[in-house]
Amino acid sequence: MAKVNIKPLADRVLVEPAAAETKTASGIIIPDTAKEKPQKGKVVAVGPGTKDEPITVKVGDMVLYGKYAGTELKLDGVDYLIMRESDILAIV
Repeated sequence: MAKVNIKPLADRVLVEPAAAETKTASGIIIPDTAKEKPQKGKVVAVGPGTKDEPITVKVGDMVLYGKYAGTELKLDGVDYLIMRESDILAIV
């Protein structure tokens, strides 16, 4: 994992989404147009939290998040999502 030069503010979290599935369990290949956005990813950077709400996730955690959560951004050819910690549903 490369060092990222982004430091999220407050309760924001930077997540690297997992790769989308290319095959179904039965072996059918999924075309690019039918792939769904992944809802799982790895935490790359976390903000300091707020005075009322400390951050509970840490760098390296695998998390599940909502389907339309966060804002997409591309840095050095890698796709990331930046979202509030409250958009994270679970730590896997």
